[in-house]
Amino acid sequence: MDTIEIQRIAEVEDESWWYRERRAAVARELRRIGTPGRAVDIGAAGGGNTRVLAAHGWDAVAVDGSPAAVRLARARGVEAYEGDAAYLPLPSGHFDFAMALDVLEHVEDDRAAAAEMARVLRPGGTALVSVACDLSLWSAHDVVLGRVRRYSRRALAEVIEGAGLLVDRMWSWNVLLRPFVRWRRHRAAGWGLERFHPAVNAGLRAVATLERHLPVKQLPGVTLFARAHRPV
Repeated sequence: MDTIEIQRIAEVEDESWWYRERRAAVARELRRIGTPGRAVDIGAAGGGNTRVLAAHGWDAVAVDGSPAAVRLARARGVEAYEGDAAYLPLPSGHFDFAMALDVLEHVEDDRAAAAEMARVLRPGGTALVSVACDLSLWSAHDVVLGRVRRYSRRALAEVIEGAGLLVDRMWSWNVLLRPFVRWRRHRAAGWGLERFHPAVNAGLRAVATLERHLPVKQLPGVTLFARAHRPV
């Protein structure tokens, strides 16, 4: 992801329905984990999600392969380091929680990246992963963002389990808005995170919020989430 795209994300993530609802999903998982500890946000971009970890009491650090992203995260008060997701500059068995949101689909060797996530976790530690899913959703948006794949449930499980982690739960996200997202992205020639009118943004977030309370998490969505742990 280049400098311009990182800056665009930083500009929209505090108001965008997509990023705000994804942060809410992270917050729910953190509450399920319970007592905060040490956490790492892998592929953190400007550190927006790392700040969510810190707000929930975690001692959190960010890692990103872009020097521009690291500078931006540090400017926002985040402890950040430059490093490749497949070769993290972090000690083994050090973290209670490792998070990689929309990262693996950008990494050529996603199995190496998953193995690194497992390596830095302590035994019993938790990993939270999200990935773009379903190749039928592939569009110019994926190309602009530098994705090299979209995942099926089976493919994501194989990558996580191949790293020695045990999958506790896997679920779809943005199920209700999948038709809208598919329509938008197949019409767009590139970047798709422009600012919506506030009323449209609020409406989209309302639909995404409604999804939390409906039994749709096993239906096809736009994104797959998985929570896993490193065996003791």
